[in-house]
Amino acid sequence: MSSINFPDPKTHDFAEWVAFGSYYYHAKDIVCFGARLSTENLRNAYRKGIFPWTIEGVPLPWFCPERRAILEFSELHIPKSLKKFQKKNPFTFTIDKAFRRVITNCARVKRAHEKGTWINRDFIETYTELHKQGEAHSVEVWENETLVGGLYGVDAGGVFVGESMFHFRPNASKLALLFLIGHLKASGADWLDAQVMTPHMQHLGAKEISRAKFLDKLKQTQTQNLKLF
Repeated sequence: MSSINFPDPKTHDFAEWVAFGSYYYHAKDIVCFGARLSTENLRNAYRKGIFPWTIEGVPLPWFCPERRAILEFSELHIPKSLKKFQKKNPFTFTIDKAFRRVITNCARVKRAHEKGTWINRDFIETYTELHKQGEAHSVEVWENETLVGGLYGVDAGGVFVGESMFHFRPNASKLALLFLIGHLKASGADWLDAQVMTPHMQHLGAKEISRAKFLDKLKQTQTQNLKLF
């Protein structure tokens, strides 16, 4: 089937462990396995607070973490060094000008805390199609005519869900995020979903909340019918 009706994470009975072959995988953050990666499934999943993330050797897992990282814009903290760099601002920023290039660079960039990438060819193609449908978006950072950083994510019905970012110049991805926050605030938003906590997001003031609180917050925000892009 091309689409599935994802369970409601708020009432779903999460398994502690799931076996595939001779291996057991911790599954308390996983709603289901193996649903096809399609734009319809992505659309349905994100609106329920669910997102896909590949694990090698396992049918595609769809996550709704027990602890969710979010950034309330009222709690945004910009370190002094970044503020100083921001004032110089050697870059220009755009939105949705080079989505495929952004997601492809996010897939290629090497990260110190990760082996490989979850952004495979199917992810690039499907999220690019979701972008064409107006529901996945990118921020691009330019140095003259050269793409030097960016990020992408999904509009989950008035809540931006950050997926990944990259940079080829110092602070490029950080300034991309600050540019995005400024855009989202101008559109009426007051928070974004960072999914899983990272040191960078924590330094900017992100916090973790329970799955139940996140789902309530997501649903309440969706009723506001915000047009983010």
